[in-house]
Amino acid sequence: MGNRDLNGSVVLVTGSSSGIGEATARQFDAMGASVVINSSSSVDAGEAIAASLRDGSYVQSAVGSEESAAALISAVLDRHGRLDVLVNNAGTTAVIPHADIEAADLEVWRRIFEVNVFGTWAVTAAALPALRSTEGSIVNVSSIAGLRPTGSSIPYAASKAALNHMTTLLAKVVGPQVRVNAVAPGLVDTPWTKDWDGTDGELDSLRRLEGGSESHDDTSRQGCRSAGPSQRSSPRSGRHSVDEGLGRDP
Repeated sequence: MGNRDLNGSVVLVTGSSSGIGEATARQFDAMGASVVINSSSSVDAGEAIAASLRDGSYVQSAVGSEESAAALISAVLDRHGRLDVLVNNAGTTAVIPHADIEAADLEVWRRIFEVNVFGTWAVTAAALPALRSTEGSIVNVSSIAGLRPTGSSIPYAASKAALNHMTTLLAKVVGPQVRVNAVAPGLVDTPWTKDWDGTDGELDSLRRLEGGSESHDDTSRQGCRSAGPSQRSSPRSGRHSVDEGLGRDP
């Protein structure tokens, strides 16, 4: 894509104060879009990223409720008057061995689903009127853990499987006016994963193999391709773009 393919467009990237979200925001900025940075905390980091972009802004908001989602979208529209791309990147997890059934109690399930599934749905529902008016697009950042028996915990993997199916179902009812796709990366080397036991060793080994390691930039490029104007004439939607990386995800 050319550097100004999204000139005049407005992009909201949830959970974009670091990692995949930050890289995605910077990719869209390089393509000419006005980018809204978002996080539930990490305010200083979010504001610094927004200030470093060509036309960036920052909105602090959680995504786990209909009220917070509506407030987030209202803030974007108050500032920019439109929304062209929504990247649902905000997410959470718990690192629990799959065999440790007792540790994956209902509180863990509720906390993960509240952000990864319910929050994504709430922000999407709040954004759809604006996205319909611009014939925009939605990119859900999922995980290979939603497609294969892997991931940082069973509740996390199940939440990403739910997100994948949500993507497919939404695409059927809001497309082709609004395109809905997902990217499903493997383990990505981000601040979120750097302290996990065993992660650094695996990443270091794969870095020695050409093309073996996946970075947040790899995933962000996939997200931008899914949302970019080169896809606007394509009726295809509901796709899951898989980038295996290490073969597992947070």
